[in-house]
Amino acid sequence: MQTGTLLLIILAGLIALAIAWFQYFYRPRTGGKFYLILAFLRFLAVFGVLLLLINPSIVKTVYNLEKTDLVVLLDNSSSVNSTNANSEIAEISRRFGQSRELSDRFNLNVHSFGTSLNSRDSLSFDEKITNISKTLGGVEDVYGRNNTTVVLATDGNQTYGPDYEFYGRNGTLPIYPVVVGDTTRFEDLRIDKVNTNRYAFLKNKFPIEVFTSYQGERKASALLTISMEGQQLYRERLDFSPDQKSHLSNALIEASAVGTKNISVALQPLENERNKLNNRRVAVVEIVDEKTEVVIVSSIPHPDIGALSKAITSNEQRSVTVRKPDVSLSELEEADLFILFQPNASFRRIYDFISKKAVNTWTITGPKTDWGFLNGMGGGYEKNSYQQDEEVTAVVNSGFSFFDISDFSVEDFPPLETSLGEVLITRPYETLLGQVIKGVEINEPLLAILSSGQQKQAVLFGEHIWKWRMQSYRNEGSFENFDQLIGKLLRYLTATKPNSRLSLEYSNSYASGSGGALFTATYFDEAFIFDPNATISLRVKQKEDTSLNEIPMLLKKGYYEADLSALPAGEYQFTVMVSDSEVTRSGQFRILDFDVEQQLLSSDYRKLERLSKASGGALYFADQLGALMDDLQQNDRFAPIRKSDQNVVSLIDFRILLGIIVLALAAEWLLRKYNGLI
Repeated sequence: MQTGTLLLIILAGLIALAIAWFQYFYRPRTGGKFYLILAFLRFLAVFGVLLLLINPSIVKTVYNLEKTDLVVLLDNSSSVNSTNANSEIAEISRRFGQSRELSDRFNLNVHSFGTSLNSRDSLSFDEKITNISKTLGGVEDVYGRNNTTVVLATDGNQTYGPDYEFYGRNGTLPIYPVVVGDTTRFEDLRIDKVNTNRYAFLKNKFPIEVFTSYQGERKASALLTISMEGQQLYRERLDFSPDQKSHLSNALIEASAVGTKNISVALQPLENERNKLNNRRVAVVEIVDEKTEVVIVSSIPHPDIGALSKAITSNEQRSVTVRKPDVSLSELEEADLFILFQPNASFRRIYDFISKKAVNTWTITGPKTDWGFLNGMGGGYEKNSYQQDEEVTAVVNSGFSFFDISDFSVEDFPPLETSLGEVLITRPYETLLGQVIKGVEINEPLLAILSSGQQKQAVLFGEHIWKWRMQSYRNEGSFENFDQLIGKLLRYLTATKPNSRLSLEYSNSYASGSGGALFTATYFDEAFIFDPNATISLRVKQKEDTSLNEIPMLLKKGYYEADLSALPAGEYQFTVMVSDSEVTRSGQFRILDFDVEQQLLSSDYRKLERLSKASGGALYFADQLGALMDDLQQNDRFAPIRKSDQNVVSLIDFRILLGIIVLALAAEWLLRKYNGLI
C-alpha cells in the first residue's frame, strides 16, 4: 500500500472520530455508556463512507512459469512402413511420451501427420500422401503465437505439396529433424512420370512422354517398353551414367481400337535392384471415334479468326478449317458446325447449303456485316442498322440456362465493335451476354443462343473477340477462361441429341489413394435451371462383382461432388441417379494400383539437414535420440521463462462495507428513536 493511501485512511479515521465526538460529546450531555454506543455507530458509518471514497488498494504480484511448446511430429505415411522405419517412429513416440524431464521443461504435444497435421498421435502407417510443408504450416498456425520448437520424425520423402526445404527459410519455428529409415543410397532406376492425352482418336497416333531417372555412380543401361492391352508397341534402350541421370522418351502409339485402354510402361530393373515398384507405371487413354469438324467461313482476313481457331483446337477432339464463301461445296460435306464471320451477299450459296443440310451455325457480325442481306436470310433475327460504329461492353446474364457459365468472367474485358441499331429476334432464344454502352445496360443481346426444333444457332453482335482471349491471359496467365466458354458453346451447338439435364465431369482413370479422385455432376430442372435441392447418389461397382457402393453427392458451389479416394484399385462401372426422377447417367472409370509412397525407399537426410540449418535447428538420426533429448533439455533457448503479472487488488469489499454502513446507521436510528432522542 502506498504511503499516501495510508495517510488518507488515518485522516478519514480522525475525521470520523471528530464528527462522532462533535455529535455526542461537544456539549455536556447525560447518558454515559449509551452515548458511547451511539458515537461508535456514527464513527463506523462515517469512516465506512470515507473508506469507500478512498478505495484503498494494493499491487499483488503473481509469478507464472511459461514453458516452451515442444511439438513432436510423427510420419504416419505408408513409406515409413515399407522401409521398416515404423518401429523407430514408435520408439520415438514412446520415449518422448514417457520422458518426465521433457514434460517438466516443455509443454509436450505429439501429433502424427500424412496429408496434413493430425490432431491425434495414433499411428497406423497407412496414409498414401506425405505433405511435410502443409504439416509445418499447420503447426505454425496452431502454436506459432507461443515459443515453440518442432521435432520432425520422418524419412524426408514428401510426395505432395511445395518443397518443404524452403519452409525453413520463411518459417519462424526451429526444427529438429530425426531421420528414420535406411539412408543408404542404392542404385535405382525409376519412371518418374508418364504423360499422355486423356483421349485419342481412332486410326490416329497419340503421343506418350516418359520421364525416367537413375540414382547411382556407375554406367547403367535398361530397356524401356510401352505396351497397350498386353501388346508391346514401343521399346527403347536407355543409357545412364553419373553425368546422364535422366531421360525423356517420346513415343507415338497407334489408336487401333475404340475403348478405354491400359498403357503399361516398364523399365527393365538393374541386377539386384532393391526397389522395383517404381519401374512400372500404368496410364489410361480413351480412344474415341468422334471428331468435331468446324468450318469458319469469311470473306475478309481478321484476327478474330485466328483467336477462334486457337480456342477451338485447344480441345483435340475438334478441328477447324477456314474457307472463303466461294469454296467448293463438296469440301463442306463433313462440317459439323459453321462459323459465319461478317456475312455479306457472297454467302448466299453457303446459306443455301446450310439450310439444305440443317447444320447448326454461329454467326459473328460487326461493322462490315451486310445487314440488308442477312435480314433477308430468315435466320430468326434482324437488325435495323444505322451504319454507325459503336463500342459495346459485355455483361454476363446470370440467368442463362442452356449450359453452365458460372465460371466465366468478363472482368476487364475490352469492348467489342458493332454497328448501332435495334435487334429483333423472332425465335426462342436466351441471352448469354448483354450489351453495355457507356456504362448503361441497354437490354440488347451481345451473344444470343437461338433454338428452333433440332436446329440451333448462336449470334455474336460484335467483332474483335481476339482482345478477349488476350485479356483472359492477362487476368489469369492462361487462355482457359475464354477457351472454356468457346468450348461449351461449340459443345452445345454441335450436340445432336437433346440436352441432358444431368451432366458429369470425371476422369477415366484415378491414382489409388491420390486424394484427388473427385466425381462432379451438374443437374438442371425441367426448365434447365440448376437445381440445388436435388438428391443425387453415385452407385459404383467393380466389374465381375455384384456388390454396390452408394456414395451421396454433396452440393458444392454450383455443382455436386463425390470423393472416390476410398475405393480400392480396379475397374468400376457407375450409375448416377437423381432421387424422385428418372434421369440417370452411366459409364466406367478405373482406379490404378499406384502408391507414390512406394517409389522412394531411401531416407532423404540431406534435404532434412538443409531444413534444420535454415530454421535454426539440428539434424539427428534415430539412434541419436538420447543426444537430441539432452540437447533440448540443456538448450537455454527453451528454458522456461518466469513471468510476473501485477494486479491491483482492492483492500475492501464494497458490498460488506456498504452493509456495515447501513447496519450502523440503522442501529443508531433505532436506538435514538427508542430513547426519545428523535
